[in-house]
Amino acid sequence: MIELIPAIDIIAGKCVRLTKGDYDQKTEYGEPLEMAREFERIGFKRLHMVDLDGAKSKHIVNSKVLTQVTSETSLEVDFGGGIKTHTDIEAAFDAGAQMVTVGSIAVTQPNLFTWWLQKYGPDRMILGADVRNGKISINGWKEDSEEDLLPFLKKYVAAGVKNVLCTEISKDGTLGGPAFELYASVMKEYPDLHLIASGGVSCIEDIKALEAIGVPAVVFGKAIYEGKIDLRELIKLNR
Repeated sequence: MIELIPAIDIIAGKCVRLTKGDYDQKTEYGEPLEMAREFERIGFKRLHMVDLDGAKSKHIVNSKVLTQVTSETSLEVDFGGGIKTHTDIEAAFDAGAQMVTVGSIAVTQPNLFTWWLQKYGPDRMILGADVRNGKISINGWKEDSEEDLLPFLKKYVAAGVKNVLCTEISKDGTLGGPAFELYASVMKEYPDLHLIASGGVSCIEDIKALEAIGVPAVVFGKAIYEGKIDLRELIKLNR
């Protein structure tokens, strides 16, 4: 069964969704804690939380929101956005994150990322591999690196990475369907990887199609916030 992971993105302490990572195309959906409680009530066990202010500022900004969610719900939270230093990653874990998603540092400071991987272990580290035009994007999707996706993954799978969150930026927040071909190519190359697909999910059928090509997990948010997914159907899938 594919793992279902709802997402909460945060700007200025509020739950938001961007379109294609554009901070100027922002829709606000209320309080993160209330949304997290709703996800917990529905029956979800896991939550993907992104500090968009942190991603833009290059350091964690919304740690208080993370603390609220982890202390007032039983959700297992993976947290990303702005984790650039040892202080940042410790702050995320101290605030209750069970896992962290790290992307930019894996590109700009690979030795530091590898050290974190060894220090905290592969079960607590998620490699963020956000793709635009085939290249890994960094720093809140504001910059594109020269790293191609599959060689980038090869390097870190060899280093011990087990979990990868891959977002196709052109799909994110569009409700236009996931990047099925991209994920199929990753699963073909790395069938044992715990790949978390992200971006474009618009309906239950999209989730089932990801499951059909062997994707182990999926992150989604806007489809719930916009009422595109029937929560009753989602609950059945989650069971």
